[in-house]
Amino acid sequence: MREAGRLSTTPGGAGRIPHGYHLDAHSHPDGQLVYAAAGVLATTTEQGTWVAPANRVTWTPPGFDHAHRFYGDTDARLLAIPADECRDLVLRPSVFAVSPLVREALLALTSDSGRSPDAERRLRAVLIDELVEAPEQSLHLPEPRDDRLLAVTGLLHADPGRGATLAELGRAAGASERTLSRLFHTELGMSFQRWRTILRIHHAVLHLTEGRSVTGTAIACGWANPSTFIEAFTAVVGQTPGRYQAELG
Repeated sequence: MREAGRLSTTPGGAGRIPHGYHLDAHSHPDGQLVYAAAGVLATTTEQGTWVAPANRVTWTPPGFDHAHRFYGDTDARLLAIPADECRDLVLRPSVFAVSPLVREALLALTSDSGRSPDAERRLRAVLIDELVEAPEQSLHLPEPRDDRLLAVTGLLHADPGRGATLAELGRAAGASERTLSRLFHTELGMSFQRWRTILRIHHAVLHLTEGRSVTGTAIACGWANPSTFIEAFTAVVGQTPGRYQAELG
């Protein structure tokens, strides 16, 4: 997978990836797990973007077009899951919690170990069993198709900390607050506030990975009160910003 700090589109292997490296859209006939043992990974498909810090692993089923971007000095682990072994895993891109056993299995299966193909298959089976039971913890940000929603989400992508109300954003996009609220629920499956919170958490994860302070991250991502940011981050990511940042080292 690795060539002078770069990734190819082959579905397996390990490599140290520099901050900001982008792997263009591609697909595989097999499934793929991608794990950032250090750093942060963002995986994008037509269904949106998933962010995975080091306590999560991304899953892309066979045949899905997907792209990756890496943040921080990333220890990237890519593991192909043969198509005939994918039947018990979900049929959509997702992100799963990484238990200590899942982490060790991922590291072992993406390292040069000299194991036989049968031993590799048995270890993959253990990993798949663990992922089937693991909770989905998707830092998933769905992206709209409707032009009015695209205009609103585009404004927020450009400035995640923007404090405008949905009514104010609607005036800029030429749509009513009521219409936009309905579209967020019907097209994206969540409220405007929830979508904006996930967007901000995505950016917060990246800021923390780059070494910004918790308070500085809160302010940059639109929270006036750091304690409110800590509560929101913990609810979505599963650990406090300080704990997340401490574990990066």
